Formats: sequence, C-alpha cells, structure tokens
Amino acid sequence: MTHTYVLTLSCPDRLGLVHAVSGFLLERAGNIEEAAQFNDHDTGLFFMRVQFACALDAEQLKADWTAFAQPYQMEWQLHDTAQPMRTVILVSQQGHCLNDLLFRWKSGLLPLDIRAIVSNHRDFYQLAASYNVPFHHLPVTAATKPQVEARQLDIIDSEGAELVVLARYMQILSNDLCQRLSGRAINIHHSFLPSFKGAKPYYQAHDRGVKLIGATAHYVTADLDEGPIIEQDVARVDHSKTVDDLTALGRDTESQVLARAVKWHSEHRVLLNGHKTVIFK
Repeated sequence: MTHTYVLTLSCPDRLGLVHAVSGFLLERAGNIEEAAQFNDHDTGLFFMRVQFACALDAEQLKADWTAFAQPYQMEWQLHDTAQPMRTVILVSQQGHCLNDLLFRWKSGLLPLDIRAIVSNHRDFYQLAASYNVPFHHLPVTAATKPQVEARQLDIIDSEGAELVVLARYMQILSNDLCQRLSGRAINIHHSFLPSFKGAKPYYQAHDRGVKLIGATAHYVTADLDEGPIIEQDVARVDHSKTVDDLTALGRDTESQVLARAVKWHSEHRVLLNGHKTVIFK
C-alpha cells in the first residue's frame, strides 16, 4: 500500500541538503511529487517541503529519518496526507469566518477534521448542529476566565486538536494558553492595527476616510496581534462607501484571508522562521 506524505524541515544551510534529502527518499523507493526549498541568507537557515509517495509506514520512516536528520540539526515533521488535520474553532458573535470555514470544509476544500466549536455566546449552536459539529458554550467573565481557559484546553486536548482557529473570537487569551497553543493557533483580525484599536474599527476607519481596508491572519502569541503573519489582503475603498459597505467588504476579506491561512497550515505549507513565516504555496 502506497502512502502520500509531507515532510517539512529546517536546519542550518550547507552544501548538498537537497541531494541528501532526495537520496534518502530514493533509497526507500519514495517518489517525490512536489518539492520546494528556501535559503534564508539573513539567518543562514534552510527550509524545505517535500511531498512524496512511499510504501513504508510512517513509524518506520520517522525512525529512519530521526537518525538521518540528527547530524544536520534538522527540525522536522512528517505527516500522512490521508489524515485531515484535527481542528477546534473558537468564535464569539461574528460568524462570517466560522460559516465560511464550515462551508469550505464540507465542500472538500480544506483538509480538516473539525472536531468542536467553542464559543462564549450561544449564537451559533444551530449552525454547528447543521454541520453535526459539537458546540461548547463557555461564557467568560473576568472572574471565570482561568477556569474557562482550562476547560477550553481540556476540549482541545481531548479532541487531539492539531489546529485551533480563532474565527473572530473576541477574548484575549492568557499568556499561558498562548504558550500552550504555540505554533498551532491561528487568529484573524482587520489590518487597521495599530490604528483604530478597540470597538467598532470600521466606524473609526470610515470617520478617517481610509482608502484601503484589509485583514491579517497570524499565529497566536502572547504579544497581542503580533504573531508571525501567514496571510494578508486588502481591498480599495473610496468616499462613497458607507460604514456598512466597509464592514461587509472587511468581513469578506477576513473570511478569505483566514481560509487561505488555514488551508496552507493544514497542508503543511507554513514553516516558522523566527517571528516570520516561510510559505511554500
């Protein structure tokens, strides 16, 4: 039986890395279907993503690769593409990103296994039920936040979630939870930051007569809205646009940007490079 795998790696750059990786796969009758690499001359690091078909099982490959990778000081991951990424979504009262992700998932456009939706409001329990996804209502107050986050983490862990998506979840995560979810939690927000912080950013932007609105998807870190950026996009606007126009256009942009970020992450196309990302599209 042939399996399709994705191997991602980073290590200090040196001569012959591509040859070494392809030679390792050749020795195990691995057929490379897609490959991309990047040399970061600023940091001296080498990044690579390889998709290949192979008859060996994942455990044997991992054991062989562990021994191979050690002299190269490689950080690496190996994934079987037949296994969709187990995902938990957090949401509050704006459902445009949640609705978009659920539709794309059920349409076969995202290689996800959405295991649960967690919200501090009840607004989308019927939407979750329509997709047969368990819905967890966990209201949050300042006094209950530690207990709620502990419950959120219990759900994430019990579902074996490899990805947590903050689909307009309007609560700031604690530093501890951010650290626990490091590298596997994606957030989406408007791209007015650092301008127009706080409530009603589209009202503030309209009042200032902005000409561009946009969205940013990034990994969650303890530094609020400053994690490594995965994807961004903008839409041009003018004086004729109302607040409602800006809001609608902004939500469309947010949905598209988040969907692309989730797709690339779930296809193992995003590699962390310090506070930046390398993305093999």
